[in-house]
Amino acid sequence: MDLTNENQAYQAGDIVYVFYRNPHTQDVANIQAAAVVNNPEKPGELALFLYETYYPLTEETAIYKTEAEANQAYQYYYGDSEGMWNDESFYS
Repeated sequence: MDLTNENQAYQAGDIVYVFYRNPHTQDVANIQAAAVVNNPEKPGELALFLYETYYPLTEETAIYKTEAEANQAYQYYYGDSEGMWNDESFYS
């Protein structure tokens, strides 16, 4: 199953970028890579898999196909680079 979000089609296996708010510090947002997967709780639907948790993949979710797009949106909404994602922090 594909889901179109802002004219983008997503398929299970895609890696996308989302804004993620720290559940312990709600005023901190970061850009985080997430996997698009088949939702194990709702067959036939897609979900985002992030931090060992499945999140609904809906048209209301701000999803970016590239890190550059996510960083540009982050700059627009938050005005600084504190939340910029980097490859080294993701794999450590």
